[in-house]
Amino acid sequence: MGLFNLFRKKDMTNEIQTYLDNGAIILDVRTLDEWNEGHSQGAKHIVLTTISARVAEIKAWKKPVIAVCRSGARSGQATDFLHAQGVDIINGGPWQNVDKHLK
Repeated sequence: MGLFNLFRKKDMTNEIQTYLDNGAIILDVRTLDEWNEGHSQGAKHIVLTTISARVAEIKAWKKPVIAVCRSGARSGQATDFLHAQGVDIINGGPWQNVDKHLK
């Protein structure tokens, strides 16, 4: 792997579509103000700072999850944490990455 590949973002298009095809729930971890600016239809909103208190709720969905935020950083944190808790989850990155698959 070259040096420049270290900074290249992985294309999640196929993974996102596969998860959506399998009934994934979109989990938006942005702030309420960001959520109110726009979000994917049908997404669930749980602010990143409250994720640890809501693991049981997320597990109760019994569906795969796609985490999203503004840039992919917070959704990455949520993905790492929830994966460690046994949730089938991927980081969808910016919410628009997933939203374009819904249209």
